[in-house]
Amino acid sequence: MTIKYVIFDMDGVLVDSEPFWAESQIETLAQYGVHITEPDCEKYTRGVRVDELATIWCEMFNLAIQSTALRNQIVDTVCQKISANAQPMDGVYELLDFLKEKHIPVALATSSDRQVIKAVFDKLNFWDYFPIQCTAADEELAKPHPAVYLTAVKALNAKVKDCMIIEDSVTGLIAAKAANVRTFIVNEKFNDERFAIADERMASLRDVLAKLKMEL
Repeated sequence: MTIKYVIFDMDGVLVDSEPFWAESQIETLAQYGVHITEPDCEKYTRGVRVDELATIWCEMFNLAIQSTALRNQIVDTVCQKISANAQPMDGVYELLDFLKEKHIPVALATSSDRQVIKAVFDKLNFWDYFPIQCTAADEELAKPHPAVYLTAVKALNAKVKDCMIIEDSVTGLIAAKAANVRTFIVNEKFNDERFAIADERMASLRDVLAKLKMEL
């Protein structure tokens, strides 16, 4: 299978932002007397769209605040943390430069909204790498529905069989495979059985780069 296009998730793939999402949820919910943990965030909200994330907590804890207001608080906190402290995932620029050298077009397909995309791209200078930015916030259905990935394939003017997706979450993996696209999982816990449906499972983007150097 020839790889002609690569579609990237963002949080946890391009940027080490998952801790910021967890911290922001923990800090925001604490203002309403609710105490959650990082494992709670991993279990219930990793990879989901932020409006759905807020709804999950509002319903789980019967919060008086409107989910849209909670969503806005969490997103604002995440963006502040990204702007101050975000770091790229190991190997990301090397992989992006390799794909550019090979004339492999890339696209972004993330559950984060455009406010978060802007914070990440401004901080880490990703604008020139990703002329195509797709967000599940623009879709009727979020991951694990494949809509955002199918939108990215269409935006690339590509065929599904020519694409690959790089994901880090179970929710994103389900979406990617539902789009019928070859999917690489990049996660320190890549041996987790929940990732078994991935086409490739790797610990870092440097492993992805090594694999693609053999294929391209």
